[in-house]
Amino acid sequence: MVVLGAITLTMIIPLLNILARSLSGPEASATMGGLEIFPKDFDLINYKIVLNHPKLMKAFWNSIFVTVVGTFINIMLTTSAAYVLTRPKLVFKKVIMVFLIFMMLFEPGLVPEYLVVTKLGLMGSKWSVILVSAVNVYYLVIMMRYFEEIPESIFEAATLDGAGHLRMMFSIVFPLSKAGMATITMFYAVLRWNEYFKASIYLIKANDTLFQVVLRQFVVLGDTTSIVGQQNLFNYNDLARIDYTALKGATIIVAIIPILLLYPIVLKYYAKDAMGGGVKE
Repeated sequence: MVVLGAITLTMIIPLLNILARSLSGPEASATMGGLEIFPKDFDLINYKIVLNHPKLMKAFWNSIFVTVVGTFINIMLTTSAAYVLTRPKLVFKKVIMVFLIFMMLFEPGLVPEYLVVTKLGLMGSKWSVILVSAVNVYYLVIMMRYFEEIPESIFEAATLDGAGHLRMMFSIVFPLSKAGMATITMFYAVLRWNEYFKASIYLIKANDTLFQVVLRQFVVLGDTTSIVGQQNLFNYNDLARIDYTALKGATIIVAIIPILLLYPIVLKYYAKDAMGGGVKE
């Protein structure tokens, strides 16, 4: 426990330091060390700049749209495909699985994907980022393992009662696989929210860019002109004395918050038995 606690501190302290800097006044944050976890001269000016910046907020809501819509499409396609591939009477099941595993191990690459996106007329559209990552084969295999744990006797009973495949999916398979669905939902949502590489290629319009793209330009590449270059947007006399490190910290915290809000919703399904409420054999 001591060793794990020490390892945890190495991850928590930097995050707390970033939060403390972002909540400190510009003069105080510039003098803070890397181990300080409490704000000095409490000030919300960094968050006022971030939350009132039109480019950042437009990118933020674009990322929300891509994450929500994209994750929904991911879950529906992945679970539907997993259900079909776990049916015992599926024709050419082995051939389909070999194809999917082959595509997982040997991806076609960015150039063919770029050509397909261009041919479909999706270049510059947020749907390009959503559709190119519609299904992850690895997560599909994980979902198949959950579905295979459901006893076949349940499906036989449902069939005798006249249930079709759609009814069995939504009334039997999904309720008994909440833990698995919660797991891949979190995986997909994190991937969607952190997307920046393909978005920087396919989203060529500034108004369609994602928050992670702007975050990388500002935090990693050090491009401050796009964030604080338009001083007329803010009514702060002290904008010129802004501590860029603290402003970067506030931008990072805003990027972390949506995923932190998602974790409590998803984690409650992890501790539950996937077969809770099923049949007794």
